[in-house]
Amino acid sequence: MDQSLYFSEQHHQVRETVRQFARDEVAPVARELDRTSTFPWENVRRMGELGLLGVPWGEELGGAGLDQLAYYITIHELAKVDASHALTISAHTNLGTSPIVEFGTPEQRERYVPLLASGRVLGGFGLTEPGAGSDAGGTATTAVDKGDHYLLNGSKIFITHAGVGEIFSVTARTSPAGGNRGITSFIVAKDTVDLDRARELGVGHASELPKTPGVRAGKKQDKMGWRASDTRELILEDAVVPKENVLGEVGQGFSNFLRTLDAGRIGIAALSLGIAEGAYDQALAYAGTRRQFGQAIGSFQGVSFQLADMALEIEAGTHLLYHAAWLKQNGKPFKKEAAMAKLFCSELAMRATTHAVQIFGGYGYTTEYPVERMMRDAKVCEIGEGTSEIQRIVIARHILGSVAG
Repeated sequence: MDQSLYFSEQHHQVRETVRQFARDEVAPVARELDRTSTFPWENVRRMGELGLLGVPWGEELGGAGLDQLAYYITIHELAKVDASHALTISAHTNLGTSPIVEFGTPEQRERYVPLLASGRVLGGFGLTEPGAGSDAGGTATTAVDKGDHYLLNGSKIFITHAGVGEIFSVTARTSPAGGNRGITSFIVAKDTVDLDRARELGVGHASELPKTPGVRAGKKQDKMGWRASDTRELILEDAVVPKENVLGEVGQGFSNFLRTLDAGRIGIAALSLGIAEGAYDQALAYAGTRRQFGQAIGSFQGVSFQLADMALEIEAGTHLLYHAAWLKQNGKPFKKEAAMAKLFCSELAMRATTHAVQIFGGYGYTTEYPVERMMRDAKVCEIGEGTSEIQRIVIARHILGSVAG
């Protein structure tokens, strides 16, 4: 891809910074963190120091003062080495921080965003429920008006950073009869589950942050992939949320989180493309050094054609990703393009990692090489932030809407 179409010199500098961090500090520990399902607190601290946990937010908010393209480049590059680290940035930035930046009051932004953008604490987004996955309008968590506060009750599942994080945007139903218009967003806070580790490292906990009574994390999920990322249930039991913590307008939570998810799909596209490209790089190098029948296996058509298909689709995915990112960056409609990028790149990640494992043969099925981890990490990209089926619905509505009488 002619990267001058999208990238400035500053973007190239960001990419090189992230590449070096991924190579020097993520790659050496990724396999062990995956094996033990351990959250990478040391690298989270380093990501905060590098400004990677606040890439697109202004310096006045504690961020790096860069743009959306720089943010997607960061996720893309990190995911080439480890998807869990990339997801930590993606979930924290887009899901944890952007709702407060976009929909919060000046007081909310001043209180919460500097803690998040600087990387002092991690954030998350509480949307999915046991009965509300793809049908997010089926939110059952309730928010009862008690005069000066709301009382929230319910459970959010599969929430990234539910354990390690401290600041969350969550949705709850303020009007039982209101349908999608009866859903409202709130800001809640709790202590990280890793208080001792956070205090030891000086990252992950803000003692001055007012916590929300009744908010706690559930049991950590034991997942197929993204194993170094923290995923848990977020439980709300008579959670006392002051009215000043309503995020956006009452009843506008559904429309606001749809906007958040549109942007998040570009992030998952970047993460997926990074996995695909990382697997391709591994397979290409292996095909040039592994010898069978007296020659490098890359010389055999069965292998070379797989590599050609991977290279072709990665090029196509790169254009889809950065076109959607450019549209968002420039304030243009991007919903359809985000869905296209997410759908194509997530399914590409699955195809590319499957090819890579096949090229490695028996070695690819072992933990000795990273392609098996990449294959496991790829699968959830087709599920999270809108399944492939949901993306096809979004795309179909756009293209059919353009011809409907």
